[in-house]
Amino acid sequence: MRPCSPDAMHRVRGRLRDALCLGPKKDRSEQGSAVVEFTFLALLLMVPLVYFIITVGQIQGGSFAVVGAADQAAKVYVAQPDASTAQAAAEQAAALALADFGHGTEQAQVAISCSPDDCQAPGTAVTTTVSLSIPLPFIPFGDGLRLSATEVEASATQLVGRFR
Repeated sequence: MRPCSPDAMHRVRGRLRDALCLGPKKDRSEQGSAVVEFTFLALLLMVPLVYFIITVGQIQGGSFAVVGAADQAAKVYVAQPDASTAQAAAEQAAALALADFGHGTEQAQVAISCSPDDCQAPGTAVTTTVSLSIPLPFIPFGDGLRLSATEVEASATQLVGRFR
């Protein structure tokens, strides 16, 4: 077996490095920059991703809140003896259900409609609609600038019973 020349060994090492995708040998000045680049890119990509996930969570929580608020408002409305106390009780029930999910009444609207015009007549279908504006999370502006992610809405219908 004949020994290889240093030049031949250098060519073999170069081909082996190319085959293994190792590339040429780097000089010492480039060491450590991959950590900096990875950290910078991770922050650049992860911060918007985490913000998006938090925003979607806020929207989902708001969706659950309006469904519960509309359902409770409709149930409370049909249980009241007259229209004025029914309206106040329904708004209070919706506000309580929204507060359970951390939303205030200043961002919500409650609308009540009845299929026959008399909302207290037996057999009347009472529909409550609750809409809620979901604010963007972590916005430092006060009440002057309200930026919202979206608005969610839910409706619930209850029948006024014959026997109260």
